[in-house]
Amino acid sequence: MLFNEDTFEQAVIELFENMGYTHIYAPDMNRTDYSRPLLDDALRDCLVRLNRNLPVTAIDEAILKLNDFDAGSLLQKNMVFMDYLQNGITVKYVVNGEERSSVVRLIDYADAAKNDFYVVNQYTFVENGNNRRPDIILFINGMPLVLMELKSPSKDEVGAENAYNQIRNYMQDIPSMFYYNAICVISDLSTNKAGTITSGLDRFMEWKTKDGDYENTAYAQFDTFYEGMFQKERLLDILKNFILFSGDGQKQFKILAGYHQYFAVRKAIEKAKIATKTDGKGGVFWHTQGSGKSLSMVFYAHLLQEALDSPTIVVMTDRIDLADNDTKELIHRRVVELQQKKKLTNYRLYTDLKLNPGNVNAWLKHNDSSKMSLDCARQIYKYAKSYPSVR
Repeated sequence: MLFNEDTFEQAVIELFENMGYTHIYAPDMNRTDYSRPLLDDALRDCLVRLNRNLPVTAIDEAILKLNDFDAGSLLQKNMVFMDYLQNGITVKYVVNGEERSSVVRLIDYADAAKNDFYVVNQYTFVENGNNRRPDIILFINGMPLVLMELKSPSKDEVGAENAYNQIRNYMQDIPSMFYYNAICVISDLSTNKAGTITSGLDRFMEWKTKDGDYENTAYAQFDTFYEGMFQKERLLDILKNFILFSGDGQKQFKILAGYHQYFAVRKAIEKAKIATKTDGKGGVFWHTQGSGKSLSMVFYAHLLQEALDSPTIVVMTDRIDLADNDTKELIHRRVVELQQKKKLTNYRLYTDLKLNPGNVNAWLKHNDSSKMSLDCARQIYKYAKSYPSVR
């Protein structure tokens, strides 16, 4: 079949319908306000349903926070929203004269069926006099989390690079749509890539497998990209566990895991669970140079906190530049988020242990060795055994 932009758009929509998404053609929606990025009625209904134990006043406060970000850049507002999306919104409310606090969940990550998934095409949005209409937006529980720009496969002069440039223009023209954006997609049938609001064109990445099978990744078809990344359960997993921010106060980057990181980390987590019940050997996590090993460590450390019972994490490096990079900070930040949400009560992060008897001895003396979770920490035991003074 020879695709033009319209037929390609319909083919993508059909893929999403086959994955259980509800298709909505935006011009058929009963909209009176074209400046609203959120589907207000759907959002409220979902929040009430997902937070049945909370009063309406708590839901109202959560929606108010979603609509009223403090002053800041687009990226700063997106960072606030991503925290809401991944961890929930902390609200205060009064019951019988007593002030209480709780967390309003925006998504049920444990049960995809409890969320509403819409694939919406030709959604007109107006801001600052700019009238724009992205090709496809994925709304989950009324929030526009994924924006897709498609280009005609039949026009050689127009392709994924044009789609990327158009998204960058959207960010200038209708910025409030991107306060709520988690993932951006550029696609022209032959090239299908995902990135974030800070990704350069070179950082938009393909998703080359549907199930982690690496034997058929050389020439991934467009349905492999969409079905591999946007199956409901997997998309929720990516939203919660595989998007993070990195950098200093001057320059922040929003990072989306690549498919190789996603599947490797998920397999490593399952291996770690088995290892704690068997011989303690989790195996070797292998990536090629430049493929994002440090970030994989961060995603792994984050997920390990929920997979195991408050493990101690030991980060050992063999190069000074690795010891000085962002890995420690990112691991610490992700784990502290869990501490703040009271999901983690016994956390300690040890890094840069110099392999000498004094440091190893001090570490072993003050820490429960049964909680060491990274396989590289086994080197400490091996080293310690060669020194009689180390116990």
